[in-house]
Amino acid sequence: MGELTTNVNFIAVIVGAILSFIAGWAWYSPMLFGTKWAEGSGVKLGTANDMPLAAMASQAIGLLLMSWFVGVTAAHEMLATVILATLGFAVLAYSGNTFSGKTAYARNVDAGYWIAALVVMIIVQGVL
Repeated sequence: MGELTTNVNFIAVIVGAILSFIAGWAWYSPMLFGTKWAEGSGVKLGTANDMPLAAMASQAIGLLLMSWFVGVTAAHEMLATVILATLGFAVLAYSGNTFSGKTAYARNVDAGYWIAALVVMIIVQGVL
């Protein structure tokens, strides 16, 4: 269990998760990819009052876990491992989104977000 905490920069883990969450807010907003993504995903973009709190909470927890994974691999000089894992998860999500009927655009937006979140987390690990 020590490998999950030894030399891990938990400030970078938390900051990486928060910044990735904010990046997701921008990524899926109408300012960037949100409108066309929503059409391709079969969802309707709502107002700030219509935020899906359960989805946002699970997204925040998932990003925290992913950022912790980045922190663990950074502490053990194994960042290639987290890059490989994230690419694998992005491809699996792409596959699942294909089965659920999302358009290619929506699938690419989703996969691109995971890669962008990973880049944010790695940068934060390097800076902090």
